[in-house]
Amino acid sequence: MDNVHYQFNPHTLKYEKVVRDWRYYMKRISGILGLGIASGALFFFLYITFIQSPAERQLLEENNKLRTQFKVLSRQLDEAIKIMEIIEERDDNFYRVMLEADSIPKSMRKGTYTLTARYDKWKNLRVGDIVKETSQKMDVLNRMLYIQSTSFDELVDLALKNEDRLKHIPAIMPVLNKDLQRTASGYGYRIDPIYQTKRFHKGMDFSAPIGTEIYATGAGTVTFAGWKQGYGNCVIIDHGYDYETLYAHCSKIQKGLHRGSKVQRGDVIAFVGNTGKSTGPHLHYEVHVDGQPQNPSHYYYLDLSPDQYDEMIRIASDSGKMFD
Repeated sequence: MDNVHYQFNPHTLKYEKVVRDWRYYMKRISGILGLGIASGALFFFLYITFIQSPAERQLLEENNKLRTQFKVLSRQLDEAIKIMEIIEERDDNFYRVMLEADSIPKSMRKGTYTLTARYDKWKNLRVGDIVKETSQKMDVLNRMLYIQSTSFDELVDLALKNEDRLKHIPAIMPVLNKDLQRTASGYGYRIDPIYQTKRFHKGMDFSAPIGTEIYATGAGTVTFAGWKQGYGNCVIIDHGYDYETLYAHCSKIQKGLHRGSKVQRGDVIAFVGNTGKSTGPHLHYEVHVDGQPQNPSHYYYLDLSPDQYDEMIRIASDSGKMFD
């Protein structure tokens, strides 16, 4: 009798007998268990998703701090790599050219670390991406330092064997320019100040007051000292080893200097002026190798630190016009 119940039937409007056997209770128990399991699963999901334990919060804070530190380290490595690239540029474009040594390929200087699987061990970490990137940069920088150190050792040996050559090759700025404020216009295409058209500028201009001393940038023999069309008062020096320098628009040439005169690096050969095709007092300076004009900025290694060299390049490249 305990299993007999009466339930109102809205269709017949009568109370009808309902017998509840074991199947009924199994369904009820299964439903309750299913609802409990679903509720528990939902609660667990919400907990692990939105609620963190003290240990998890501590780990998350530590990960965030690590990520921040790695980002700082990554930026510092970027700056160090940029400095190394400047040194490498001077090494390839001047030191190794000057000493007739082959340049070092970029692939050899930096390696191919991005193509290796050596960093896969970091990929499962929460900060794995930044750890991998920073590790790659560190490896690149270490390789660049090693290759550059080896290059300098090689260049020192070559320099010892080419001592006389080094005395003759241009290596200083032709005017006193320690603060770089006299750097006016650099090598490359510039706007002609008179014709207002783009023209290739074969040298570098240094603005300076009339009468400022002009120095020979390397030992050599004067091959021309006088008036040259467009250049005004001009001095040309043959340094041997296929190097030649030109100094133009001088106000006057050093007394006693003439074709055949021997000069040493640092000797005063002329004075800044505004002669020839010129729109203001300045020195126009050119470097030629095998008869071809070169960027003079590559030949100031005795005067400039890497930072000063970079700043001088920036100043010279900002000028869209030239003085001659």
